[in-house]
Order: sequence, then structure tokens, then C-alpha cells
Amino acid sequence: MPSLADIQGAGLGLKRELIPQFQHLYQDPSIANIQFVEIAPENWLGAGGKALHDLAWFVERYPIACHGLCLSLGGPDPLNTAFLKQVKALLQTHEIPLYTEHLSYCSDVQQGEAGYLYDLLPIPFTEEAVHYVAKRIRQTQDILGQRIAIENASFYAACPISSMDEITFLKAVLTEADCWLHLDINNIYVNSVNFGFDAHTFLRQIPGDRIVYGHIAGHYQQREDLLIDTHGKDVIDPVWNLLDSAYALFGTFPTLLERDSNIPPLNSLVYEVDRIAQYQSQHGYQTLKQAQPRATLIAV
Repeated sequence: MPSLADIQGAGLGLKRELIPQFQHLYQDPSIANIQFVEIAPENWLGAGGKALHDLAWFVERYPIACHGLCLSLGGPDPLNTAFLKQVKALLQTHEIPLYTEHLSYCSDVQQGEAGYLYDLLPIPFTEEAVHYVAKRIRQTQDILGQRIAIENASFYAACPISSMDEITFLKAVLTEADCWLHLDINNIYVNSVNFGFDAHTFLRQIPGDRIVYGHIAGHYQQREDLLIDTHGKDVIDPVWNLLDSAYALFGTFPTLLERDSNIPPLNSLVYEVDRIAQYQSQHGYQTLKQAQPRATLIAV
């Protein structure tokens, strides 16, 4: 059974349009640096037919991480335990060792009914919110029977009732919830531009012993002082430099390229995965041989 240790090196978010290209290029040296893939569990719950067959193909050949979209850890409505039980079944059925979620909320309650929003919104940085979110993370971990990682989120408006800064809030939640950190490098950079702080100073305050996983992505520049975390463009040099600094500070950690829109062909997209692998190599990580089907691994 795969373990968290199997998720290492550089990875790529799995999009449906990339599946035939993965299957065509599998074991081709051009994509050898893709050591793992990531799925959004919401897109695969209840999958059957061809979708289930496609997922099984990847399960046999790559370590897989799950990155959730709609758990709404900071939301006002009760935690969706029925959804979490579905996620647990997905993780267990396909032997997926890592589940991560955003440190944000995406749901609200109006007139007694809960509904989902169309964006990930920031949680107020208050002591009360630390306790509230940490309790929900612990509840999530209890239901899943495993520790999760939370991702630092991007945001575009400061909450007026916040009583601490983002890094203080993040560290407090990690400590009280006793969970891992999913470090999103692009989100640090986006927030640093949007709120006028130094990204490298923020990075140096991250508790490195909590990091188990990382993301890097591109963004859209709407104004000089406003970046939108779209995952729709190439990663820019300041974000690559921040990843390089993260490896220098904390050592290499498994890092995935997110690309959610304007998706180029796999053989073009992979050059950014290769760049992740190059930075990891420069910091001492030895790239493994391309993943083999599990049956082959067992036979060896």
C-alpha cells in the first residue's frame, strides 16, 4: 500500500483533458520527472465506467495526492461529515495516502440553508477563529483516521476584524490542530503583492517541520498591486525564486505544478515540472526512476 513517503519529487495536477496524453506518453522519458499526480476528490466521488477505469490506471502507476476544494474548514455551517465519509472511502479504496484542504471557507448559511460559494474566502485572523478551525480540522482527522495538511490560501481583501497577521494565524492553527502544512508558494507571493509584505520574510517564519507537500502555479496580474491566483499562466521568476528559497530553508519537499486553465499539451506543460525537478536536484534531491505499475514493483 502506498504511503506518504511515496509522494516525492515533482508532480502535476491531473486534468481530464490530460489523461489520454498521460496514457500515450507513459514511460516516455519526456515525462519522467512527473513522479506523482494530484486529484480533486470532488471530481471523482462516485466515479464509474470510463472515469473509474481512468482513475484505476493512474492508481496503478503513480502515487496520488488528494487536494480538496469544498470542505470549507472555516465555514459557519456544520462540517460536512457525510462528504468526509465519501472522501474516506475514496482514499481507502484507491490507497491514497495524502488529503489536503484549503485554510479558507467556501460556504455560507442563509435563512437556515447552507450553500456553496464560487470562491475560497479568507478566514478572519482571530484567536476565536484559530480555535474554531483547529477543532474542525481535528474532527476531519478523526473521521478520516489520518492526519491532513492545510494549504495557505490566496485572498484579495483583508478582514476588518482580524487581530493577527496571516503567518501568526497559520502557525497557531497548525499547532492547535496538530496537522501538516501544504505550502503553496504562489499563494505566498500573490498575498505579498496584494497586501504589501515581503514574501521571503513570510517564508522564513514558516514552521518547516510541518511541511509535507507544496504547490507552485501561475497567476493573473489585474493591477500592479493586485494578483489573482488563477493557475492559468506560466510560473513567473519571482515565484520560482521563492521556491528555491523554500528548498534552501527547509530542504526539498514534494512539489506539484497546478494548471487549471489555458492548459497546454502535456509535452509542453511538463517543462515546468522539469524545472521543479531541477531546483530539487540543485538542493540534493535525487530524482527517482519513473514510477512503474504496482504489479511490476511487487514482482521485483
